[in-house]
Amino acid sequence: MQHPTCVRASFSLFLSALFATALAAPPARAAELHKETIEAFDHYAQANDRRFESEIKDGPFLWVDAQPEAKRAALYEQLRRGDTVIARVPVEIEGQELDVPDGIIHHWLGVIFIPGATIEDTLRLLQDYDHHARTFAPDVARSKLLEHDGNFFRCYLRFYKKKILTVVLDTVHEAVYQTLSPTRTISRSHTTKINEVENHDEADERLKPEGHDGGYLWRLNNYWRFEEKDGGTYVQCEGITLTRGIPFLLNPIVGPFVTSVPKESLMNTLGNARKALLHPAAAQ
Repeated sequence: MQHPTCVRASFSLFLSALFATALAAPPARAAELHKETIEAFDHYAQANDRRFESEIKDGPFLWVDAQPEAKRAALYEQLRRGDTVIARVPVEIEGQELDVPDGIIHHWLGVIFIPGATIEDTLRLLQDYDHHARTFAPDVARSKLLEHDGNFFRCYLRFYKKKILTVVLDTVHEAVYQTLSPTRTISRSHTTKINEVENHDEADERLKPEGHDGGYLWRLNNYWRFEEKDGGTYVQCEGITLTRGIPFLLNPIVGPFVTSVPKESLMNTLGNARKALLHPAAAQ
């Protein structure tokens, strides 16, 4: 019978060999974006648009206000303490889980409270796209306002994420803001272009073709709600992203990136916005 120490050593060697083999495989093996994958995402986004419109019109305006009374009170207490409230939204249409061929839709919702901040303060920060690379670093490495016409904004953002893999993406977004009342505003944004960047910040940097890349981000829609009350402003954001499916053999490498980054990115975005509004001098 093999000694337990030898068994542990053998198992450790096996894990090391497995991990080395995984690293030797191409971690960014191209994942092709198929028509059926896009159609599934569009179908879900349209259903979410209808829900968003309904809630804006008939309420509840904030997700927190839709929760049972006891939970609602606890959530408001968390928010006033400075916590970010985060929740995963099931990817369903009329109670039915949505099938996404060769892809995954991630839907996360987050809420923060910024004491002392007005809606005007909050919108001024979020619409300052030229400085998003400073406000939302390190997730945003470059930023630039491309077009502004009234409540319409088009901007360029370079996303940077390092988590086992390092992934850099050049993205273009269109956002529309709408004032509902002196204390409520909404915004919707979506990506119009996403290119994965190969050899970023090097002389031979290049953009991979859209939909023929690592598949770490193929679509991103954001739904924002702003409400000024309780001596500050509540900010709610829903992020809906489309990524590649995860082949079994690539799951140890690709899986942690694909599944955890949407939630982390939303938390970082809201956390950085709160920090910048609470300490504006430090954000200069």
